[in-house]
Amino acid sequence: MKLFLAIAAVSCLSKSTTLAFAPSAQNNVRSATALNAKVGIYFSTSTGNTETVAGYISEAAGLEAVDIGDATDNEVLGLDSIIVGAPTWHTDCESERSGTSWDSWLYDNLPNIDVSGKNVAVFGVGDQASYDEYYCDAAGELYDLFEGAGCKMMGFTSTDGYDHSSSKAERDGKFIGLMCDEDNQYDLSEDRAKTWVAQLKGEGFF
Repeated sequence: MKLFLAIAAVSCLSKSTTLAFAPSAQNNVRSATALNAKVGIYFSTSTGNTETVAGYISEAAGLEAVDIGDATDNEVLGLDSIIVGAPTWHTDCESERSGTSWDSWLYDNLPNIDVSGKNVAVFGVGDQASYDEYYCDAAGELYDLFEGAGCKMMGFTSTDGYDHSSSKAERDGKFIGLMCDEDNQYDLSEDRAKTWVAQLKGEGFF
């Protein structure tokens, strides 16, 4: 009888120990979602500055950045989350502000594909010194059109540390994403990109 009770006790202890160290079902689901998420980074550039910032984001996220002019609609449709970025070239314009491939893609491609429900984060590149009234305006255009297409917009950031007078990339006192200035604050861009990617991870973007 004592031998039976001892075996039973060991058996119960083994089961409880296994349960105590086994990952919860909730944790399994969360990990699977993060691992299976399909994320893409798309940019376009005029002078190369936006490509440089896209490279910082790409390195921090462990993903490849692609020029939107080289992307297919099916590639975009296959993603769960999308990071998009542009420079501002056509200042004070209501549309087609980037002067890049985005100007045609946003109005010819985006309206004809269903991206509703996808996570989208925007980054912009501008010059605060020369164009302080139009800083990163094209990023605001990206935001408006992807939001209008039903996307979940993520990655808002503070305007602290910037020196501009106005921007169409601001909403309620915050930037709608990551803003970088490769002309006047190039030494801050890489760290800003790393911080932003870490923020997006915390928001469940990846």
